[in-house]
Amino acid sequence: MRAPGGSGEIWRATATITPQGAPNRRNTELALLVPAVLIPLFAFADTGLAMDGRVPAGMLEYGLGMGLFALLAHVSVRRYAPYADPLMLPVAALLNGLGLVFIWRLDRAQQLHPNYPAAQNQLIWTGLGIALFITVMVLLKDHRLLQRYTYLTGLAALVLLALPAFLPTRASDFGAKIWIHVGGFSIQPGEFVKIILPVFFSGYLMVKRDALALASRRFLGLYLPRGRDLGPIIAVWVLSLMILVFETDLGTSLLFFGIFVIMLYVATERTSWILFGTLMAGLGFWLVASSEAHVQTRITAWLHPLATAPGGGVGQIGQALFALGSGGTLGTGLGEGHSWLIGFAAKSDFILGTIGEELGLAGLMALFLLYALLFERGLRTALAARDPFGKLLAAGLSAAFALQVFIVAGGVTGTIPLTGMTLPFIAQGGSSVITNWALVAILLKISDVARRPAPTPADTRTEPTQVLRPS
Repeated sequence: MRAPGGSGEIWRATATITPQGAPNRRNTELALLVPAVLIPLFAFADTGLAMDGRVPAGMLEYGLGMGLFALLAHVSVRRYAPYADPLMLPVAALLNGLGLVFIWRLDRAQQLHPNYPAAQNQLIWTGLGIALFITVMVLLKDHRLLQRYTYLTGLAALVLLALPAFLPTRASDFGAKIWIHVGGFSIQPGEFVKIILPVFFSGYLMVKRDALALASRRFLGLYLPRGRDLGPIIAVWVLSLMILVFETDLGTSLLFFGIFVIMLYVATERTSWILFGTLMAGLGFWLVASSEAHVQTRITAWLHPLATAPGGGVGQIGQALFALGSGGTLGTGLGEGHSWLIGFAAKSDFILGTIGEELGLAGLMALFLLYALLFERGLRTALAARDPFGKLLAAGLSAAFALQVFIVAGGVTGTIPLTGMTLPFIAQGGSSVITNWALVAILLKISDVARRPAPTPADTRTEPTQVLRPS
């Protein structure tokens, strides 16, 4: 377009894209990481003073190690996910730090136990978890890239779930085929599956949600799915029963089926799927419990927690209930309880008994509030996500985390039968801490995309451009 006056210049319209300039909250995250590191550090000192009358010798190394891990994680988030949620990383760091303190406390009470250096090993696993966290931050440019591997992740999940059933077990497995032993190390593939399965379910349900949500019949106020639409939930139900039968793993089967039902409800918004899922879970549990001896033993221990165990005294659930009862409202104090008498499981799921005894009901509620906060931020991320795959994936990962906490806490407190799963970030377990850090990293990447300000076109500006005419 020629400028007025017939000059030799034309005016070219250009539009620039600029961000809205919303705060990214990274300084808030850094400020919250300070108490997330200091609180476990003071708890470590308090535990050592209570048990030995002096500050633990490795307190400085512990503080520097956790501080370095937290700083590296923060720098990776600041660089590769600048608009991510500011609360997830501090809450995860606080839970992980407290878990290290309680594992060390149980180690200190069991100096003659062969697993005495469990706290040192857990610190190493924490470092590996942070390394995986940073790897996810760097390599996963956009969470929507995972959608390309929908069926590949489904196949990988099936292989990981089935592999322990074909491998030899050890006496330390106590009848459950959920570990893969490689030399002196053991891997629990079910922990990795809780990340892989939501990826598969998200990709699958995003494509099939219309058929599952719209094609239904109304009965007694509920929209009942058609028979041919029940195929996915029946397949998952059968697979969860196979896991429970062949691997005698109640926890993984509950987690696996629960994730699918929750994600199915999120995708379709049909309450009928929750109803069918609950009925099928109850039916499957009854079928397996009536025929599987290992599950029957767990149910008997749940129904009669104060019954005399074969070796004398009450079982683990009864001991955990005594520990929780002796803690009262405010607890006995760090390092002054006796929950380590529970035995080999004191550092896994029954570590919750230690927390309840030494921090009391108030400490347990604070712990559950931290878990609830992490779960709430995950759901908030799901609501804020702009793509359906991200919504389903964030909801599935958050549900996996919350379900695992409920399964562990329910088993220790006698609410549901004991499953033997690990308490996220708190309990001893390398596979658990690594996968939980990866789970938080994926949620942060989804949150970064969801919270990032949308680019808006700036005001149209004009720039003169000289037109050269031939002489």
